[in-house]
Amino acid sequence: VDSMWQRPNGLMVGKKRIPLGVIAIIYESRPNVTSDAAALCLKSGNGVLLKGGSDAFASNKAIHAALAAGLEHSSLPPQAHRAIGFVPTTERAAVKELLGFADCIDLVIPRGGKGLIRFVSEHARMPVIKHDEGICHVVVDASAPAQRVTDIVLNAKTQRPGVCNAAETILVLESAVAVHLENILTALSKAHVIMHLCARSMECAKSLALPQEQLVLATEDDWGAEYLALEVALRVVPDLDAAIAHIDTHGSSHTEALVTSDWDQSQRFIREVDSAVVVINASTRFADGAELGLGAEIGISTTRMHAYGPMGLRELTATKFIVTGQGHIRS
Repeated sequence: VDSMWQRPNGLMVGKKRIPLGVIAIIYESRPNVTSDAAALCLKSGNGVLLKGGSDAFASNKAIHAALAAGLEHSSLPPQAHRAIGFVPTTERAAVKELLGFADCIDLVIPRGGKGLIRFVSEHARMPVIKHDEGICHVVVDASAPAQRVTDIVLNAKTQRPGVCNAAETILVLESAVAVHLENILTALSKAHVIMHLCARSMECAKSLALPQEQLVLATEDDWGAEYLALEVALRVVPDLDAAIAHIDTHGSSHTEALVTSDWDQSQRFIREVDSAVVVINASTRFADGAELGLGAEIGISTTRMHAYGPMGLRELTATKFIVTGQGHIRS
């Protein structure tokens, strides 16, 4: 029971957490999703139906078998092993058929590339929580300490570039150009990052004589690109207004970070940036269930339903009202 209150007439009203029901997880390459999703759904009282991709089919099947065997020997009821279902085929047609079972699946969560997300969204006959693109931004303000800026930019881009919470665009405010731009470009170059640069930052990069093969003049398409590699887009913008407008236009509602020592700037960024995770003076790489204290996560929702951002146990539940009276009747 999350909360309870008493009405003036003495009626007690509460909100109690309940499972969502049966959740279908449709995912591609990572076999750890099999164990993470199964454990989270089981612990939150949900049933789960796992449909992994062909790349890790044998691993997924083996993990599911181990989970089912473990449940049969656990102290849970004998039928508990049936709470974790597995689709034993790699056929794409099976996904389409699965998405039509609205009478027995309450929610579907796709985890994978654009093609999978689009396919599931178009064909699902039940609610979908998207684990969509991660076009994450780091915004750099002039007031931030130089070492903090380079540390955060490098970590956000290079620590693990192939994941959804890696930074894909760096936005440098005009006021920060003289203080930070050269350091950022030099640090990214030393980390072997290919940089898609606006005209202003390209001019600076050339003055530093950085390797030509790392420098690409950015096009409009670069501002919405998810590179998932040692590549980044970098743009100089006039001010925080322009940075927020850029994020609104090109972002994917995943994670945005601001590096600043200006309290007012940080509070405005938190208020006005409309993404699932907003970070001040830290790397975008912290947009992760384990790092935020949720334990394992079932995905990062970029869909505004009952959950937005990393989804742990709590986000796999809804609430129902419970009402207790003493013979109360409504007049």
